[in-house]
Amino acid sequence: MLVGQGVTLIDADAISRAATAAGGSAIAAIAACFGHNVITAQGAMNRDVMRQRVFNDVNAKRQLEAIIHPFVGAEAARQTEAARRGGSPYVVFDIPLLVESPRWRLELHRVLVVDCETATQINRVCARESSNTHWTREAVEKVIASQATRQQRLAAADLVIYNEGLTLGQLAAHIKQVARLITL
Repeated sequence: MLVGQGVTLIDADAISRAATAAGGSAIAAIAACFGHNVITAQGAMNRDVMRQRVFNDVNAKRQLEAIIHPFVGAEAARQTEAARRGGSPYVVFDIPLLVESPRWRLELHRVLVVDCETATQINRVCARESSNTHWTREAVEKVIASQATRQQRLAAADLVIYNEGLTLGQLAAHIKQVARLITL
C-alpha cells in the first residue's frame, strides 16, 4: 500500500528467497556449509529441511544467517542506490527480522510496525496458501517463539498500525495517515 503512495519497496524476505531459490546467489555457500541434502533436485534450498535444522540447532541458524544476511544486505544496498538514482523520494524496507538484526535499525529513519494479536498472526500464516510449504500451527508457534517478541517489535517502532479486525479499506486509510506523517 505504501508503494501505491509513491515509495520504492525493498523486501528483505523476497531478496532472501531469491538468494535461496534455484540458481540463487547463496545456494553454493549453503550446500558447502550444510551439504547437498538441504538443496532440492531443482537446485533451491529446501526450506522445510532447513527450517527443521535451524530450529533444532542454534549454531546452524547462525551459520545460515551468516551466509544469507550479507547477500540480503548487498542486494538491499544495490536496490537502494538504484531507487535514489531513479529519483524515488522514499524507500521503504520490509524487514521481517528487523529487531533480530539490529544493524538495520541504524540505517533507517523510522520504523513502522504493523501489529496484530499473536493468535491472529498464527491463523494468518496457517491459512496462507503456499505451493511448497504447509504451515502447521505448531510450526508457526515455534517460528514465533524464536523471533523477537511482540513487545520487542512494538518497542522498536516509531509508528504502529494495529491490524486487528481491519478491512483492507480501513488498513489503506491507516497507511495514508502514515504516509502523511512521513510527508509522502
